[in-house]
Amino acid sequence: MLRLSLTARCNLACPYCLPDGREPADLLSLSQRLQVVSAAVELGVSSLRLTGGEPLLHPELEALVEAAQPLRQHGLREIALTSNGTLLTAARAEALREAGLDRITLSLDGADGPSVARMAGLPDAAAGERALAAVLAAIDHARNAGFEPATGQLKLNAVIQRGINDGQLLPLARLAREQGLELRLIEYMDVGNRNGWRPDAVVPAAEMVHRISSHWPLEPLGRDAGGTASRWRYGDGAGAVALVASVSEPFCGDCNRLRVTADGIAYTCLFANPERGLDLKPWLQPGTPPRELEAALRQLWQARTDRYSEERTALPGTHAAPHAEMAYLGG
Repeated sequence: MLRLSLTARCNLACPYCLPDGREPADLLSLSQRLQVVSAAVELGVSSLRLTGGEPLLHPELEALVEAAQPLRQHGLREIALTSNGTLLTAARAEALREAGLDRITLSLDGADGPSVARMAGLPDAAAGERALAAVLAAIDHARNAGFEPATGQLKLNAVIQRGINDGQLLPLARLAREQGLELRLIEYMDVGNRNGWRPDAVVPAAEMVHRISSHWPLEPLGRDAGGTASRWRYGDGAGAVALVASVSEPFCGDCNRLRVTADGIAYTCLFANPERGLDLKPWLQPGTPPRELEAALRQLWQARTDRYSEERTALPGTHAAPHAEMAYLGG
């Protein structure tokens, strides 16, 4: 999978991400982004996920989705979007569907105003209520535009942090069940250097499963090879819930995510040292043969040795080395 960030900017300030509100210099052009996607597809990538920051802030989002459609003839099977949802209007959802977007995952870390405000970095509960209403409206807009939850085209992400929003676990599960959405619960991760991560703030996936299953019994479905989430279905048939356990149950061994920042730096791990990224811009200049970019990406991936999540417990302190920031890597 290629995770392509379009912008480092965001209209929220979630404390587990903490974007700095500034774009890096030398943002890639639409043409350069297409070169990256094309090279990745030639190397066997079949899934493209567009991220940020908040990708709906990028004015060329729909144009990029549309321009990537011919790559389906070369092996691209899916184009997905991850968004906080607060900017997804009905018109935008319809435009994205018309451009050829296959799937949307919206982020919501609470089911009431105070919780949303805490997790989104908003000033008060009233602002949290407005953001919650916007995301609930975005769910309706996406569904009405043809993104069907029952086939996995519309999902909901939630980061769970002990002592901050872990009390929202059941309300979020209830909301997702009512909406017919698969809820993807994400362990609080030590991505970047700004979020003050502590191991005791992690709610392990096994605990989340136990807490939900005590109310609505769950049956395991397992984790697909290369997937980030272990899935569970509700025994009463009301859909599924997924757990991303990169802290308590790391999956470095079969990770297949290549991340490219908005300014063209490629990373092979979400927890990468910022000094270990590969700047792709030298291969994105006019006249450079596409095969050279493909060769650079192939060499980067073949040299990949990232196993940070598996090695975390043996490292001193909570950060043995600096990490690239989530707002640049796209989560």
